[in-house]
Amino acid sequence: MSPTLNGPITGDDGLGRPPWAATNPMLRDYYDHEWGLPVRDEQGLFERISLEAFQAGLSWATILRKRPAFRTAFQGFQPDAVADFTEADVERLLQDAGIVRNRLKIRATITNARATLALRDDGGLVDFVWGFQPASTPEPVLTDQIPTTSPESIALSKALRKKGFAFVGPTTMFALMEAVGMVDTHLLDSHRRGSSGIWPR
Repeated sequence: MSPTLNGPITGDDGLGRPPWAATNPMLRDYYDHEWGLPVRDEQGLFERISLEAFQAGLSWATILRKRPAFRTAFQGFQPDAVADFTEADVERLLQDAGIVRNRLKIRATITNARATLALRDDGGLVDFVWGFQPASTPEPVLTDQIPTTSPESIALSKALRKKGFAFVGPTTMFALMEAVGMVDTHLLDSHRRGSSGIWPR
């Protein structure tokens, strides 16, 4: 990969962004205003886990474009509501062209909602997930220096599976940790580096 494609791309606003967020306006807005910022509420974290699971094997742009439809289909990703979904709801969602129509992923979302409710007796989803925040974060200069898993994402994956969650593999969990600010994988010269307030710039 050439340095141009492997490093930050400077936009027309003079700011550097990773290649995935440099050209598509939707992804650029997501990168600038949402990705990497802490998510510490149950509904928000459940939504992120759900969308990361749906993203497996697909582009994030596809999921982001469909996010409004996902939110409608899954009642705002309120765990209590999704936990009550039945097999009839699964069949209904499989007919919803606005979302990713994958039976296993739809069922996993319902399963994970029920597991989220069960975690309330064990400190709750937020404290459980954030308990795997690492002691340090990557410091990438180029995109190929950004890992796709970590010891913490592997441990989180195993722990969530023991709690009954599905579609929470180590790579998916590392993507979650990036998205909610548990690790900062912004390139060192990105204007977004350190924006989580958790890690120094």
